Amino acid sequence: MNSKYDTYLLYEYMKKVSFTVRILVKLNEKVDPKLLNEAAQEAITRFPYFAVKVRVDESGAFAFDHNENPIPVLPEENKRLVLGSQKTSGHLFAITYRENCIWFNFSHSPCGAHGGLFWVKSTLYQYLTKKYGEITAPADLKLVGTPIPESEMELPDASKLPDDEPLKRYEGKSSKVGLGRFLKFLLNPFVKNNYYYEIIIPTYKFLEYAKSIDGSPNTILAAFFFKTIARYFPARPDDILSGRVADDYRDDIGASESYRDFTRLIHVLYTRDMENDSIEKLNRMARGAVILQMQPELSCERYRQVEEIHKGIDAQPDLKSKKKYAATHSLFRSDTRDVFNVSYVGQTEWGVMEQYINEIHTITDGDFMLEVNALKDRFCLCFQLINKDRRPVDLFCKVLEEEGLPYTLSEMKTRYLPDIELPK
Repeated sequence: MNSKYDTYLLYEYMKKVSFTVRILVKLNEKVDPKLLNEAAQEAITRFPYFAVKVRVDESGAFAFDHNENPIPVLPEENKRLVLGSQKTSGHLFAITYRENCIWFNFSHSPCGAHGGLFWVKSTLYQYLTKKYGEITAPADLKLVGTPIPESEMELPDASKLPDDEPLKRYEGKSSKVGLGRFLKFLLNPFVKNNYYYEIIIPTYKFLEYAKSIDGSPNTILAAFFFKTIARYFPARPDDILSGRVADDYRDDIGASESYRDFTRLIHVLYTRDMENDSIEKLNRMARGAVILQMQPELSCERYRQVEEIHKGIDAQPDLKSKKKYAATHSLFRSDTRDVFNVSYVGQTEWGVMEQYINEIHTITDGDFMLEVNALKDRFCLCFQLINKDRRPVDLFCKVLEEEGLPYTLSEMKTRYLPDIELPK
């Protein structure tokens, strides 16, 4: 198992942007802690690549060792859990619970939400079968005791991927709108928390609407978010109010079944003079941007860029130098800057398990960030902000109302994204 690839994002760790993820699952009954703990210990045996602890090796590089300690299953507290710490027995994956809620907390370095859901689904399946008896497993479930196919740990060889030029490149520009607000959050030592809201939209209504304007969830939500941003920020000449849409490119590089994170951000250029355009027109613009930037040639190019940065990190003589190189060559920092983000990876197959689930929300870093999960009867949106000003979410909901979409909106909630304790 080549797990070195899984460590590289750790070099970019920052206190305010820790590159961690929480997947919140709300069940329709109160959680049984004993059964959840038993389920968690069984499920993690199927994912040895997640049962790890971090060390610094003789070359000054981060390395993963197998962690034999039980996976942490802890009561949820109103504060950040520290992964890699004594409290989590060094684990980078941990579970917390309260009432009917389970939070699956993990480092973004080994995987993103796509791979994290492997673990989430298996743990939930173990838990639900313990509580309710045998239920039919989804076809793609990673069942405890089954072998791990090589394709699940696929790490393509960048040098063997095609290096053809794309037919056309999408022209975009970075935006400075909202940058001061984000820097104020990053640099202010007294600001610790950031926030989110849960928005639920009935699936049948959303899909009816999508069909009526020939849109997809990603492009429609990007159009909604642009309207929100345009109404929130005061107008300035030549404003660029661009957004980004997350795209999983694993299929293009031959890693369709891999747990690893192969995500790039698709840039959608909107400008202030489009503020009064219809959602249908804004959706068409987003679709065009997505089509141009989803060319397989660009996927291969992106993966080669990632691999070059990894080689550069490896070439540095010590941990301090590796961290500095990672920060100065970070794609997170050098990508085209956008004001807002939309991330929806598509429908997840839950099968019979879904009858026990009320909502699922992915919670991540970022300002003006929209994370989307879909159940059969509802879209679960997590609208994330770095401060307590709720005007953006109210403006977003106003757009939903204008487009005739019903929704429910939660109260403001604190993200409590996990922190990470790393060896020095």
